[in-house]
Amino acid sequence: MELLDKLRWRYAAKAMNGEKVPQEKIDNIIEAVSLAPTSSGLQPFEIIVITSQEVKEKIKPIAWNQSVITDCSHLFVFAAWDTYTAERINKMFDLTNEVRGFTNEGWENYRQMLLNSYPQRDADLNFHHAAKQAYIAFSQAIAAAAFEGLDSTPIEGFDPDALDEILGLREKGLRSCVILPIGYRNSENDWLVNLTKVRKSKEDLVTFVE
Repeated sequence: MELLDKLRWRYAAKAMNGEKVPQEKIDNIIEAVSLAPTSSGLQPFEIIVITSQEVKEKIKPIAWNQSVITDCSHLFVFAAWDTYTAERINKMFDLTNEVRGFTNEGWENYRQMLLNSYPQRDADLNFHHAAKQAYIAFSQAIAAAAFEGLDSTPIEGFDPDALDEILGLREKGLRSCVILPIGYRNSENDWLVNLTKVRKSKEDLVTFVE
């Protein structure tokens, strides 16, 4: 299976060569992110795609000075909603009705159930729920990048408050949760590139309940 071959090929690149990735490949990754499943179909996150070298240089010191931050082609920042609001919920439900061209009583009842619960919850609880949805899309971006023959490096090692300030995310009702440099590996300077991928055995990983 081609996808599995690509996933076996990928690894968390520790060095990239700065080569520019064609926009078509980036667009395909963004489309894969858009197609990721999310709770209630709300897509409670945004992605900020950074190509500005100046902005990357500002981010590097607050991300453990990892070279892939500045040597990648595109830096994806996944930022989740800081909370759920009636406006945000209604916007997605209205969009669904518009795209499908009809309303459904069960769907509208479900909308009301969310409106009666999510906005009233603690904002931090809502953010963490939204961040989980962003991680689903984040994982899909990693797979899509590999499918495109691109390297990526999942990174949680950064100061989210500092990143939010650099990108002005809090003013937009967003909080950063994970970042993904995308580019091409620098094999000569990457200690991890030739090491064998290590994963649990299927016996340790999977339990079948029949």
